[in-house]
Amino acid sequence: MFLSDRIKPISYLKAQAAEIIRTLGDHQQPLIITQNGEAKAVLQDIGSYEQMQETLALLRMLALGDRQIEAGSTQPAAEVIARLRERHRAD
Repeated sequence: MFLSDRIKPISYLKAQAAEIIRTLGDHQQPLIITQNGEAKAVLQDIGSYEQMQETLALLRMLALGDRQIEAGSTQPAAEVIARLRERHRAD
Protein backbone atom coordinates (compact mmCIF):
# COMPACT_ATOMS: atom_id res chain seq x y z
CA MET A 1 0.00 0.00 0.00
CA PHE A 2 1.29 3.43 -0.96
CA LEU A 3 1.50 6.33 1.45
CA SER A 4 -0.61 8.38 -0.95
CA ASP A 5 -3.45 5.90 -0.33
CA ARG A 6 -3.25 6.75 3.39
CA ILE A 7 -3.75 10.53 3.04
CA LYS A 8 -7.30 11.75 3.52
CA PRO A 9 -8.94 15.12 4.06
CA ILE A 10 -10.54 15.98 7.37
CA SER A 11 -13.97 15.76 5.73
CA TYR A 12 -13.29 12.05 5.10
CA LEU A 13 -12.43 11.60 8.77
CA LYS A 14 -15.64 13.33 9.82
CA ALA A 15 -17.78 11.22 7.50
CA GLN A 16 -16.03 7.88 8.01
CA ALA A 17 -14.72 8.02 11.61
CA ALA A 18 -16.22 4.72 12.75
CA GLU A 19 -15.00 2.86 9.66
CA ILE A 20 -11.53 4.39 9.97
CA ILE A 21 -11.24 3.24 13.58
CA ARG A 22 -12.35 -0.27 12.63
CA THR A 23 -9.79 -0.58 9.85
CA LEU A 24 -6.77 1.11 11.47
CA GLY A 25 -5.82 -2.06 13.33
CA ASP A 26 -6.25 -4.21 10.24
CA HIS A 27 -3.88 -2.18 8.09
CA GLN A 28 -1.43 -1.20 10.88
CA GLN A 29 -0.55 1.79 8.75
CA PRO A 30 -1.02 5.39 9.85
CA LEU A 31 -3.66 7.55 8.24
CA ILE A 32 -2.58 11.11 7.50
CA ILE A 33 -5.32 13.72 7.82
CA THR A 34 -5.10 16.95 5.87
CA GLN A 35 -6.83 20.26 6.43
CA ASN A 36 -6.84 22.85 3.66
CA GLY A 37 -4.38 20.68 1.74
CA GLU A 38 -1.81 20.51 4.55
CA ALA A 39 -0.99 17.44 6.63
CA LYS A 40 -2.29 18.18 10.14
CA ALA A 41 -2.63 14.88 12.01
CA VAL A 42 -1.72 11.22 11.98
CA LEU A 43 -4.08 8.49 13.17
CA GLN A 44 -2.75 5.06 14.03
CA ASP A 45 -3.88 1.94 15.84
CA ILE A 46 -3.02 1.60 19.52
CA GLY A 47 -0.71 -1.39 19.00
CA SER A 48 1.46 0.51 16.54
CA TYR A 49 1.46 3.55 18.83
CA GLU A 50 2.59 1.49 21.83
CA GLN A 51 5.30 -0.19 19.78
CA MET A 52 6.53 3.21 18.59
CA GLN A 53 6.63 4.51 22.19
CA GLU A 54 8.67 1.49 23.30
CA THR A 55 11.07 2.01 20.42
CA LEU A 56 11.48 5.68 21.32
CA ALA A 57 12.15 4.80 24.96
CA LEU A 58 14.88 2.35 23.92
CA LEU A 59 16.44 4.93 21.61
CA ARG A 60 16.44 7.48 24.45
CA MET A 61 18.22 4.98 26.71
CA LEU A 62 20.83 4.32 24.01
CA ALA A 63 21.37 8.05 23.51
CA LEU A 64 21.77 8.52 27.27
CA GLY A 65 24.29 5.69 27.37
CA ASP A 66 26.24 7.25 24.53
CA ARG A 67 26.35 10.59 26.35
CA GLN A 68 27.53 8.90 29.54
CA ILE A 69 30.29 7.08 27.64
CA GLU A 70 31.40 10.33 25.97
CA ALA A 71 31.42 12.08 29.36
CA GLY A 72 33.50 9.28 30.87
CA SER A 73 30.91 8.57 33.56
CA THR A 74 30.87 4.81 33.11
CA GLN A 75 32.44 1.98 35.06
CA PRO A 76 33.57 -1.46 33.93
CA ALA A 77 30.82 -4.03 34.36
CA ALA A 78 33.13 -6.38 36.26
CA GLU A 79 33.70 -3.72 38.95
CA VAL A 80 29.99 -3.01 39.32
CA ILE A 81 29.17 -6.71 39.56
CA ALA A 82 31.89 -7.23 42.17
CA ARG A 83 30.50 -4.37 44.29
CA LEU A 84 26.97 -5.75 44.03
CA ARG A 85 28.17 -9.19 45.11
CA GLU A 86 29.97 -7.66 48.08
CA ARG A 87 26.80 -5.82 49.13
CA HIS A 88 24.78 -8.99 48.77
CA ARG A 89 27.21 -10.92 50.96
CA ALA A 90 27.09 -8.18 53.61
CA ASP A 91 23.29 -8.43 53.84
